Amino acid sequence: MPLIFITGGVRSGKSHFAEQMAMHYYQEQSSTAKRLIYLASGIALDDEMQQRILRHQVDRQAQPIEWQTMEAPYAIADALALYQADDIVLWDCVTTWLTNAFYEGFESGTPCLVQPGCVNHKLARVKQAIEALLKRGVTLLVVSNELFDEPPYASYEVELYRQTLGQFHQWFVAIAQEAYEIYYGIVKKWK
Repeated sequence: MPLIFITGGVRSGKSHFAEQMAMHYYQEQSSTAKRLIYLASGIALDDEMQQRILRHQVDRQAQPIEWQTMEAPYAIADALALYQADDIVLWDCVTTWLTNAFYEGFESGTPCLVQPGCVNHKLARVKQAIEALLKRGVTLLVVSNELFDEPPYASYEVELYRQTLGQFHQWFVAIAQEAYEIYYGIVKKWK
């Protein structure tokens, strides 16, 4: 089944586009599609993020198709292992999950990003889970943010994050059947 990668700027319309595409796949496969699943990575750490999460929830509730929501801010690989053939899964979004992965363990003083090999291990697990998911016949739509229009950052952590995200995006596009970039509500299909 296909992997569709969708990226773009913050508030560009990429989540709405991805939801519409997921519902289209679900309706198109109505005789075989089992579930329409929203896999959420965000954590409401501040008012802005809480409002964004609430807005996404309200948007999905207003749609004519029922979504099942699963929150997995850290254990994405474990969540991906739960899906079955003919499920339609929308993962929103990679950038929030990667931030969570970088800083998991921060409260104990040892975030993943300072533990040798920790981030790479998490990325490898997610990649393996996605490859297995696609072999099981799950349609996966992946949303991420585009952060590469700016010059390199002076902060080591921010630049490491951007480089890691860029490599992850390249991997997604390489295995995706379709890849889209969205800016200001305008959709560009790259693959």
